[in-house]
Amino acid sequence: MPAKNCKFIFVTGGVVSSLGKGITAASIALLLRQRGYRVTMQKLDPYLNVDPGTMSPFQHGEVYVTDDGTETDLDLGHYERFAGLKCNRNSNYTAGMIYSSVIAREREGGYLGKTVQVIPHITDEIKKAVLSQAEGDYDIAITEVGGTAGDIEGLPFLEALRELGQDLGPENVLCIHLTLIPYLSASGELKTKPSQQSASILRNIGIIPDILICRTERSLEEEHFRKLSMFCNVPRRAVIEEKDVENSIYEVPVELAAQKLDELILDKLGLPLNELDLEQWNAMLQRAIHPSGETVRIGVVGKYMGLQDSYKSIFEALRHGGISNDVPLDVTGIEAEELEGGNTELLQGLDGILVPGGFGYRGIEGKVEAVEFARENDIPFLGICLGMQCAVIETARNLAGMPEANSSEFSPDCSNPVIHLMEEQKTVTQKGGTMRLGLYPCVLLDGSKAIETYGQKNISERHRHRFEFNNEYREMLEENGLIYSGVSPDGTLVEIIERSDHPWFVACQFHPEFTSTPLEPNPLFNAFISAAKRRTRV
Repeated sequence: MPAKNCKFIFVTGGVVSSLGKGITAASIALLLRQRGYRVTMQKLDPYLNVDPGTMSPFQHGEVYVTDDGTETDLDLGHYERFAGLKCNRNSNYTAGMIYSSVIAREREGGYLGKTVQVIPHITDEIKKAVLSQAEGDYDIAITEVGGTAGDIEGLPFLEALRELGQDLGPENVLCIHLTLIPYLSASGELKTKPSQQSASILRNIGIIPDILICRTERSLEEEHFRKLSMFCNVPRRAVIEEKDVENSIYEVPVELAAQKLDELILDKLGLPLNELDLEQWNAMLQRAIHPSGETVRIGVVGKYMGLQDSYKSIFEALRHGGISNDVPLDVTGIEAEELEGGNTELLQGLDGILVPGGFGYRGIEGKVEAVEFARENDIPFLGICLGMQCAVIETARNLAGMPEANSSEFSPDCSNPVIHLMEEQKTVTQKGGTMRLGLYPCVLLDGSKAIETYGQKNISERHRHRFEFNNEYREMLEENGLIYSGVSPDGTLVEIIERSDHPWFVACQFHPEFTSTPLEPNPLFNAFISAAKRRTRV
């Protein structure tokens, strides 16, 4: 059960998707936490996939992984980066999870012969999911609903929120609706009608927003505020403008605080207005907007560069490293396939090269080319997950005399599978949620760049993979320059590799981007940008 006095905030979206509900909700969480409140967050996704783990990065962006190994929507990354929260299995529910749970209970006879229906059985399961996030000692629980008001698949979720408003009482529930105010260049006008219609859809369901947040490219005029207030049935002071920020998404909380959104929320929830402390956040923001150093040029060699959300946490972690090192970054996404055949012109002039994770053979040869280029030209290199595996393949092929070396993921019958399937994965048949997922410990090698970077012997980082370094090649590759600077506590799994003959060449099997925040950059990203910064001064 949720804490007895826990208040609930529901965040919905209207007009179009991808409005930035996640960033807005995370910004609200940050402001409330900085006023001393204990906050938890959750995302409800109306799609029928059980989780995003099997979805293409081109369709849904990256899969974010929590400490407990839950594969989740990328918005949970915003929650953790902005608000400093630790999300878990109760932080993300999909329609697939909800329906699967209800159907499984029906098959077990859990409904005692009743006709199972969307209302009340699906909505009851959604309500239970919403309440689950607040189990523990929390003051405020924030739930974001994916999609747009009016989507068919989202109707049960909105109905569940309406019912919770009755169950918990109006004094304990606050509804925030994020909507779009489009600008029509032909007529030179901002149009409020789409937002009016979106609010009308919610009213027809039985939800009247307490606060309307308006995404816009241009500043609203008083006429717009009055019209939105009247036709959306929201008090004038509760119509908030959220104009596109100029420099950094980390400006959003400050802009919302300037409009006293957090004060409005606490007033409506009947909570004390504690002092707001944004001193550390503002200091970070100043470094982000006005870095003093020279520009550092980073190339990200990926497989899904057509959609930046595919590497959302990677790009954010790079920004964190730039903020920490007080340098502006020029980050270029490079399609791995374009590097195949020795076409390395795209890598010229870079101060650092990062090869991130991915699945499948497409683009692998280009990634290996990028690793080779970084190694031969002494360019700081960071490999992540598949990026580490490509670094191992590159060493095996070009230095250890194994030109056919590969991963058994890409070439099952190759003569030198330096990367192979993890033993515990060999009996796995289901694809969803069955990888090596979540937080695992790692022991660092004394004297290595890894232990210098982290400043401690024992670390823990989040994983998402099925394949691993093949220990049969451990000695041979070590003879050709690989250092195993991070291993599992039992010594069987290679977690970090580096090279002693290179200024800064580090690759890891885990995903350090998932634990990076603007206030506390992940050590690997911080060190990578630092090494790239030093290169620019050579």
